[in-house]
Amino acid sequence: MSDAPDSGGIGDMAGPVLRGGEIAQAVIEAVHTDNPDKEIVISDHTTYVRVEAEGGCIIRRDTMEEVLGRPFRMPELEVNLTAFSGQIETNDDYTRFYLKKDRV
Repeated sequence: MSDAPDSGGIGDMAGPVLRGGEIAQAVIEAVHTDNPDKEIVISDHTTYVRVEAEGGCIIRRDTMEEVLGRPFRMPELEVNLTAFSGQIETNDDYTRFYLKKDRV
């Protein structure tokens, strides 16, 4: 984990921006679990948290349930999502943030 300055979605980082609280803290832990080989940059601004990883990251429902100790549905993540960098793919089992590189 890095406490680097907020990247603002610039460069090759992608991930969610969430309202501060229980879900944001669970996402921080889940992102580390679900993306073990990536450097994760966390910018905690109390009222919101920016979570980014080089090339993007995935957040799995099962991991969120484990972290929270209760059932979790992915729309609960979406409700707490205030913004994101990169592209987003969602389904019932995971949410993935990734970069779409245009071919030259």
